[in-house]
Amino acid sequence: MVDSSAAGVASLIHTPTWAIAFVCSILITISILVDHALHLLTKFLKTRRRKSLIQALSKVKAELMLFGFISLMLTVGEQPISKICIPKSVGETFLPCKNAMLRSDIGEEPACEKKGKISLLSRTGVNQLHILIFLLAFFHVLACVTTLGLGSAKMKRWESWEEETKSLEYQCYNDPRRFRLTQQTSFARRHLRFWSEHPILRWPVCFLRLFTGSVSKVDYMTLRHGFIMAHMSQGSKFDFQKFLRRALDEDFVVVAGISLWIWIFSVLFIFFTAHGFHNYLWLPFIPLLMVLVVGTKLQLIITKMCLESNNESVVVRGTLLVKPSDHHFWFGRPQFLLHLIHFILFQNSFQLAFFTWTWYKFGLRSCFHKETEDIVIRMAVSVLVQVLIGYVVLPLYGLVTQMGSSMKTTVFTERVADGLKRWHALAKQSLGATESKSISIRQC
Repeated sequence: MVDSSAAGVASLIHTPTWAIAFVCSILITISILVDHALHLLTKFLKTRRRKSLIQALSKVKAELMLFGFISLMLTVGEQPISKICIPKSVGETFLPCKNAMLRSDIGEEPACEKKGKISLLSRTGVNQLHILIFLLAFFHVLACVTTLGLGSAKMKRWESWEEETKSLEYQCYNDPRRFRLTQQTSFARRHLRFWSEHPILRWPVCFLRLFTGSVSKVDYMTLRHGFIMAHMSQGSKFDFQKFLRRALDEDFVVVAGISLWIWIFSVLFIFFTAHGFHNYLWLPFIPLLMVLVVGTKLQLIITKMCLESNNESVVVRGTLLVKPSDHHFWFGRPQFLLHLIHFILFQNSFQLAFFTWTWYKFGLRSCFHKETEDIVIRMAVSVLVQVLIGYVVLPLYGLVTQMGSSMKTTVFTERVADGLKRWHALAKQSLGATESKSISIRQC
């Protein structure tokens, strides 16, 4: 007996088995190739000792599995969902398009139609939602890869600065036996201006610096010196640039994931696409505004550290010393800025996925974006946010966040960290054996 729900549509019972086998073989081949590619990538990262990136890749795999599970639930629940009936008056509220055709005019679930109602979500809507989820997964992975690539490219430029610290000229210029006025240092000349004394003027200047060299050479050198003086011995040969690269890998583990609160905001994003909210006027600019605020805050922290150092002493030995402290950051938590970057990145990829979905399913000139200006603004803002996050804000965060009170474990290379862990385990075993022996002696 043919399923009545499939009336007018060819089901598998009417499809040649060779066609089914052919489609299945194509899907299986693609899946195996993707899995093999991920395996080779993991193997490559192991040879490069990028342990944090391996963790990030595992997190991305878990997120893709979550997307797949959501898609599976939609497939299984397609029929039950379509049979959930709601009143027509409720179903015709919060529509994304002002002049959208009523669902009752284009066909409805028979069970709900008999009751004079409409489905909560039609089968066509469920299928369209499948495509949105796939595009969201694709753009999320693409955004993560692009962010890591841009961030690594930016930090690659810092290698020459790190090499310069090993030169004799640098060591002579920063000789601790050399005394200078604070105002004469390059770091102070960059940050101690008339605007630095006025909080209202600091924000605009720090904002402009995001686009005119977010990390200057003098900022890198001064923050590097402050970090080494706080956590290392003076004159240490510590490679700060490699440490920052390991820290970026560790931060990327957080950026690559999707937490519950981000899912909640994504659902709200879908809700606010209703016509009455005029989301095209403000929603695309939220990620842009947030990334600019975060980047400006990071620049502001550098200026504040310079001001504090100047207030403590008008004379410096060698070079200006900045002291790491958590109080420069919002709520005293440097990690809070990373969670904001994480949110911005996902929301931006969500908007790109939503734009692509509406273009694919409803056409470029649908009610979601009628005007050419709207399309240009959405695409330009999304690309700008992606570039700012990857090339400007995340590397800047990686540098400035080292000025927090605590030191990250990535200060040690993987070999040293593994050696310390083994030493700790052996010491713990030896301590346990010593305590057991002492107890046995006391019992005797």
